[in-house]
Amino acid sequence: MDVDVLRPKCLPPELAARWRALQRLRRAWDSPFFSPEWAKAVDQARGDDGVKIAVIHDQGDARAFMAVSAGRMTAIAAGGAMCDYEGLVGDPGPEFDPRSLLGALGVDRYDFSHILEDTPAFAPLGRGQEPAWIVEAPDGYEAYAAARRAAGVSALKELDRKHRKAVREVGPQVFTARSAAKVDFERLIALKREQYRATGQTDVLAAGWTQRLMEDLFASQTSDDFGAELFTLHIGGALAAVQFHLLGERTIHAWMIGHEATFERYSPGLLLFQHILRWMDGEPYDRLDFGYGDYRFKRELANTQQALLHGFVGGASAASLMREAAYGMRRVAEALPLGRASALPGKAMRRIDLMRGLR
Repeated sequence: MDVDVLRPKCLPPELAARWRALQRLRRAWDSPFFSPEWAKAVDQARGDDGVKIAVIHDQGDARAFMAVSAGRMTAIAAGGAMCDYEGLVGDPGPEFDPRSLLGALGVDRYDFSHILEDTPAFAPLGRGQEPAWIVEAPDGYEAYAAARRAAGVSALKELDRKHRKAVREVGPQVFTARSAAKVDFERLIALKREQYRATGQTDVLAAGWTQRLMEDLFASQTSDDFGAELFTLHIGGALAAVQFHLLGERTIHAWMIGHEATFERYSPGLLLFQHILRWMDGEPYDRLDFGYGDYRFKRELANTQQALLHGFVGGASAASLMREAAYGMRRVAEALPLGRASALPGKAMRRIDLMRGLR
């Protein structure tokens, strides 16, 4: 079994077609983050030589693909902080050793944050997991809404009430899918940066290439299997909520969301998600993936979950020893009855990884 490493722009059309064919073999691989076009988009936005594609061959047959961002010593997901899923597309077989990626990529360690739990090659290397929250709606919005009501979830009923309240107090709602309004796209970027400042979070768009990535995707035409689209909700003629999402063949991945504070009492962001779920009835999409992150709206709207692993692949190196030590400290702290302090090492690791993913 061999591992070849290519730059995204050097990926031959026949290998790109093979990659897309493998994506169709598993529902979870339909995520736009698993697409060869995602690697190409990140590569273009970054403008350096960091994004690599590992192609795992068995007797000349391309069995699996994986996109990463490789530095001098370590590798992470292609797209870093902008990427919600990573890992292999395809099955290289039981003989595949993930450590073979290290030599091919020229790194000492590969850190992963969001690999599908049931990826055999990486499952033994996981150090923890968290769920991604997903809406599956193969039978349409009404069937999905009825199932949520039957499960005792009142969120959609509450959104219907807020919809009527917004129309009554402000004016009619206008939902726009696949919006080409650049002013609304630029407002989303401003809203996100305001949110980061107000909450003390890292401004992921300050890295430069991250905002270029969004701008490039907004300017690009969506294909049948990959793209990004802007969705907006206006209430009484004013922009209330705006979202920019990635698209696979059948999956919409919630990516960048924002809303105007003046409409806060109507939950405009959730109203926009509800509009998108209804709109999906007439489109090829039957999955809305909220990704990871434990937020109330995700728990209430999602009707299924997908477990994601974090961990690392390392060889005999100082970089691997450092990561092992960090995980050891995290494990000890999380086992102690220290309240919120138990989570501090994990938070520190995630913060460092976030910053690494923006470089």
